[in-house]
Amino acid sequence: MTNALTTPPGLSPRHLALFVVRPTLSMMQGPDVPGLTSDASVELLLGTIAQESGFRALDQITGPNDRTIGPAYGLYQIEPATLDDLHENFLRFRPTLASRLAGLAASWPSPAMQLATNLAYATAVARLLYYRSPVRLANPGDIEGHARVWKQVYNTPKGKGRPEDFVANYRRLVAPYL
Repeated sequence: MTNALTTPPGLSPRHLALFVVRPTLSMMQGPDVPGLTSDASVELLLGTIAQESGFRALDQITGPNDRTIGPAYGLYQIEPATLDDLHENFLRFRPTLASRLAGLAASWPSPAMQLATNLAYATAVARLLYYRSPVRLANPGDIEGHARVWKQVYNTPKGKGRPEDFVANYRRLVAPYL
């Protein structure tokens, strides 16, 4: 029997870290991209999921009666234009890394839709969005630091997200379940 206080709402952060995030980062790691598999990377990605989708939404919810798809997809809420930019301005100059990412993609559906349907692919894309930025990751355990990195790199200063919400969502949706 499970207890409501020990069962995470939505997907389990512990299971995602164990079965998706860490193995995906290990597969993407290489001499051309050191540091992908750090504990700080895992915490940042789990915090990103907590903030962006609450471990539940595969489609961006734009309002209470939202029936449209997009503009952002998946647990990480990545827009197709952001995926295109990653390929055009980062991966095309790193063919070995691009090949590893392509190895995670299925032949169907489209890469943009795989941001919602393919957890390993979406995880790799999210990590590469952080990796390509010159902003250094925070130290492991520094949730406020992860929130600052998320805001600066992922949500951007123009985004509506707030670092204090990232911290609160991490503490509510991630920390108790790891």
